[in-house]
Order: sequence, then structure tokens, then C-alpha cells
Amino acid sequence: MDHEELRHRFAALTTAHLADACIRAQVPVRCAPAGTRAVVPGTRVAGRVAPARHVGSVDVFLEAFEEAAPGDVLVVDNGGRVDESCVGDLVALEAQAASLTGIVIWGLHRDTADIRAIGLPVFSAGTLSTGPQRLDPQPKDALESATVGDWTVGRADLVLGDEDGVLFVPADRAGELFTLAEGIRDTEHRQADRIRGGESLRSQVRFDGYLARRRTEPTLTFREHLRSVGGAIEE
Repeated sequence: MDHEELRHRFAALTTAHLADACIRAQVPVRCAPAGTRAVVPGTRVAGRVAPARHVGSVDVFLEAFEEAAPGDVLVVDNGGRVDESCVGDLVALEAQAASLTGIVIWGLHRDTADIRAIGLPVFSAGTLSTGPQRLDPQPKDALESATVGDWTVGRADLVLGDEDGVLFVPADRAGELFTLAEGIRDTEHRQADRIRGGESLRSQVRFDGYLARRRTEPTLTFREHLRSVGGAIEE
């Protein structure tokens, strides 16, 4: 899936739809930590991961931009540190000039007002006035992968962000996952319209039938029942 198709299809989806699609496709659901949010509320981002592990200096980001392709998203691994910010306005401006479509940080940012004015989507765990007061050795593989929370991602992954947070998906499964997500979205929209029209969700998913079946089939899960009736609440 090229960047234009990715951007176009994600515009009509949410990370929640895609997370549910991952569950259905038995792909690990790789979400950034819950506190990872857009600097500008409502901002969305989608692109291939351009990883960089921060060790105290911005040069690793400049090096990442040398290797990145237009449409990529800089994914910064700062170990989730809360004692320093690692991305500011100059990095955001340089990313924009390099035709990247956004930045996702496992860590903190600063220069919030300037980043908002720049307009490049930036997602981070929060903000702090001070930058790094250290300079650690840069590992040889600093541009090969980035760890964000529980997950390690690289150039074989896509990163997607919206109001619900940030999600990583394997690029080679993107077509399948997006198609599943679109089906889940359409089913949920139909269900919502029917609720507004007076038909309860319990009626739509035949919840009374589920309760009756569960009495004779104690191991039956609601998710299994939903799949049998075409519902899309949980995935």
C-alpha cells in the first residue's frame, strides 16, 4: 500500500477500527502507551515507521531524515523518559522540510506553541521545558528499530495515530487489515443508525438468544456469538 492510498483509506477509519481488525486477523495489537496523544487535539498521522533511538542529541534525528522517504513518520524511542524532552520545534520543522508526515515520541516534547504553529502532527507522552542534559553513546542500530512501550517497531511497520492514540501494524498485512477495518466500520455505522431508529443493540445482536445458548453452552463467548450474527461491537 503506497502512502497516498494509506492516507486516503485511513482518513475514513479510526485506530479503533484497525485495532479490532488486528484482533480479527490474529495480528498482535500494538498500541503506544495510553498517554501518547497529539500535541494538537484532533490531529491524525499515517505513514511508514522511520525509527530513531534518542541518546541525548538531535543528530540521530537528522540522520534518520537522511534515510527516510517522503510520507514516513519519525518514531522516536526515548525510553518513555519523563525527565527530559527530546523533540522541539527545530526537529519538527526539519521533519516537515524532509517531507515526513509526522512524529511519534515515546517520551516528551517541548516548544509546544511553535509545534502547533508548524502544523506537523506530533504525538508524545507529554511536555517538559528542559531538553536532555546527557549524551550517551549511540548504538550502531539506533536507526533500525524503536521501542514504544511494550513494542519494538521498524521500517516494516506502519504507524497510525488519531484521537484514540497510536497503533502500529505490519506493512505487509496493511491491505488485509484495512479491508477488515472498513467492514467493521460499516457494520458499526449500520448498528448505530438502527439504534437511533429505535432498534436496541440488544435486539440487533439477539442478546436474548445469546443468554439462552449460554445456559446450555457455558463456554460460549459473546464474541463467538457476535461473529455468528454478524455483529461488530468488540471486533
